[in-house]
Amino acid sequence: MPRDLPIGNGNLLIAFDSNYQLRELTFPHVGQENHVGGGLFRLGIFVDGIFSWVPEGWKIHRDYLDDSLVTNVELAHEALQIRIKANDLVDFTENLYLKKITVENLLDREREIHLFLTHDFHIYGNNIGDTAEFRPEINCLLHYKGERYFLVNLFANQKFGIDLFATGNKESGKYEGTWKDAEDGILSKNPIAQGSVDSVIGIPLRLSPRAIESCFYWIAVGKNWEEVLALNAEVKKKTPEVIFKRTYDYWRLWVDKEKLNYDLLPEKIARLYKRSLLICRTQINNCGSIISAVDSDVVYFNRDTYSYMWPRDGALIAYALHLAGYSFPEFYHFCAKILENEGYFLHKYTPGGTLASSWHPWLKDNAPQLPIQEDETALVLFALWNHYQIFKDIELIRSLYHPLIKKAGDFLMSYRDLKSGLPLPSYDLWEERQGIFTFTSSTVYGGLMAASNFAKEFGEQELAEEYAQGADRLKKAMDRYLYLEKEKRFARMIVFRKDGSYEIDATIDASLYGIFAFGAYLPSDEKVENTMRQVEKELWNPISGGVARYENDSYYRSRPQEKGNPWFITTLWLAQYYIALAKNKSDLGRVEKLIEWVSDHALPSGVLAEQIDAGSHEPISVSPLTWSHGMFIAVVQEYLNKLVELEKCPACGLSKIAKKR
Repeated sequence: MPRDLPIGNGNLLIAFDSNYQLRELTFPHVGQENHVGGGLFRLGIFVDGIFSWVPEGWKIHRDYLDDSLVTNVELAHEALQIRIKANDLVDFTENLYLKKITVENLLDREREIHLFLTHDFHIYGNNIGDTAEFRPEINCLLHYKGERYFLVNLFANQKFGIDLFATGNKESGKYEGTWKDAEDGILSKNPIAQGSVDSVIGIPLRLSPRAIESCFYWIAVGKNWEEVLALNAEVKKKTPEVIFKRTYDYWRLWVDKEKLNYDLLPEKIARLYKRSLLICRTQINNCGSIISAVDSDVVYFNRDTYSYMWPRDGALIAYALHLAGYSFPEFYHFCAKILENEGYFLHKYTPGGTLASSWHPWLKDNAPQLPIQEDETALVLFALWNHYQIFKDIELIRSLYHPLIKKAGDFLMSYRDLKSGLPLPSYDLWEERQGIFTFTSSTVYGGLMAASNFAKEFGEQELAEEYAQGADRLKKAMDRYLYLEKEKRFARMIVFRKDGSYEIDATIDASLYGIFAFGAYLPSDEKVENTMRQVEKELWNPISGGVARYENDSYYRSRPQEKGNPWFITTLWLAQYYIALAKNKSDLGRVEKLIEWVSDHALPSGVLAEQIDAGSHEPISVSPLTWSHGMFIAVVQEYLNKLVELEKCPACGLSKIAKKR
């Protein structure tokens, strides 16, 4: 089930599913550790002798308040004649989750209504040895284990504190969960439970005819009792309403800092652009790592998650954010910290910076090998050069020149087949096969040219020339080995045999867009035009729209007759090509249609998944995928840049339109 409505502050992340049930809570890093991990935090109501848990019988509209990371969820139950509005946020600076609940009585008579909220913690990712207890000195609930504390409290009926509560056991023997205790509208007030535990709190409200009443609920998150106690005291001192407003105001300020001229974009595109900026921010750790996705349901597919940093994804998302005016230098410091001494990145990393799980072996065919995806190393250099061109942050580059730039540049030079000039074999960006890829070769070209540019800036002319010559030789090798004269396009990959001959994988793959994206070839080059024309022809789905990854892609495919599910990033790569190729404003019409396709297939909240089912058009795999949002940001920025460029006056050189106000 897609994870909708992520909210966070770079340390604490909260995410809900499409039923508006809290399913993810990660701390102290985005994506690490997950203290809910797919469990259910429920919202229920008891009125007129009837109990109902959301979502049964409820109409749910999920969205955010405009230009913010504050949710705006509307819940309506026709039979109960109750309407609820819920606003969730994570404080932009404190590790505090706050919910405002507004209940409306739709009948012409007074009614007593009880709200119930449940807590299904799996602290440190498991349900062993947790404690749930009531703390009477401040009338709050506490869940804790080790160095992870979660304090739950309320402001309702003009007072702080919890009066109705229950703690108990779950997922063990006959115990389904303490949440069942709420279904008669009465809670046991059991004050403590240990082991596999959950808890419930109740909020009694008396509403006059057609009346509306609001209350606040929060979870203070910390590493010990003193931390959460202090956070709880801050909420009481500042008041929940003030904390709500300051976080709402902060995100409105953050998302609009560049003052784009949104009149240049259709309203739905502008809305998704700002939503993508905010969603990307929820997936970025304050320590610098950029996480692929936080969606525990994918665990049931392969017993692992997407809650890691792939340097490739991180670099391309950082590239997009730089185009949008957001620097995030912490990402590059993080990369310098995790770079191997030899100058390469391994498969993926945890949000905190340790080596993550992998399926790339160090031994293959009884011979040692380097289990890397070389494009990940190259793309960090590519993105960093783009950062420097935009922000001219010389102090950042000075601090990274030796530990990151030169190390990675030297590795790209050394990890080559000296006979052909191509990179040595590595794993592809889809993490499915090993060989010498057109995409990887294209990124290495971009990485080497970035290293060359940096070396030139630092006065190392000889080194700069060495990197540039390596890139030039690589491009000539791409012409010789990877371009297929008969098919008039690039191959996906080749594999050299011991006798010097090589096998060709001629599969049409959307990642062939890399040939122009990282500077190896001009978009107008005949080789590029031939390749991209065939990519669009063979991978575009004429029924659902969108571009598949490659021919006969079976990943999450539900219909054997389909080419493969459309992905958002692959569709946006095609848009990037048409932007790069455009010579006049009318050429951008294709781009607008592709961007609109992406917008039309986002969830109502603006969340983009990894892919959609080609038949049902429903989101498939993880959601949100940070890379999808990053590519959308990049394409919108590149579109606006090209629009400004094409509207320049030939006499004065000034654009007839302004990208920014």
